[in-house]
Amino acid sequence: MDLDNLTSETKDRMAKAIAHLDEELKGIRSGRATPALIEGVKVLAYGNPMSLRDVASISAPEPRLLVIQPWDAGNIDPVVKAIRESGLGFNPAVDSNVIRVPVPALTEERRLELAKLVNEKSEGSRVAVRAVRHEAMERVEKDKKANRIGEDEQKRLEHEVQKATDEAMKLLEEKVKAKQEELAQI
Repeated sequence: MDLDNLTSETKDRMAKAIAHLDEELKGIRSGRATPALIEGVKVLAYGNPMSLRDVASISAPEPRLLVIQPWDAGNIDPVVKAIRESGLGFNPAVDSNVIRVPVPALTEERRLELAKLVNEKSEGSRVAVRAVRHEAMERVEKDKKANRIGEDEQKRLEHEVQKATDEAMKLLEEKVKAKQEELAQI
C-alpha cells in the first residue's frame, strides 16, 4: 500500500467488508419472501447439482409467497424435492408449470435468534473494518518514523482514514438496523 493510494485502498477494503455483510444478511430469512432465501438451494438437474437460480426464475409477487418457474418443465419435480430437503422449512406446491412456495411467518423465538445472528455477522464486519483502519494507521505511523512524510501529512492521512472508518461503521449500523426492523415486522 503506497501512501498515494492509502485512502482509496482503505475505503475499498472497508467497502468489501460491508459488501460481505450485505451478502450474509440477504441469506437471513425475515418474515418477507425474497428470492435470496432459496436461490442457493442445490437442485439435481441434468445429472448435476445446480443452484436453483441456474435452472429457474424466482420471484416474490406477494410478501409471503415465492413463485418458481423452471425453464425446463422436466425440472419441476427435482426443484420441489430440493426445496423440501433443503431444511428451510418450506412446503412447495406445484401449480401447472410453476411452483408456489408459501413462506410461513416467523415465531417470536426465531426472530430473536435471527436478530442475534444479525448482530454476530455485523460484529465480524466491524472487526474487519477496524483491522483495515489499524493497518492503515500503522502504515502512516511507520512512514512518519522513517521520515517519508511530515507531521502535517501524517495528521491529514490519519484524519482521512478515521473519516473513512466512521463512514463505514455508520453504513454497517444502517444495514444492521434495517435488517433488525425487517425482522421485527410481523
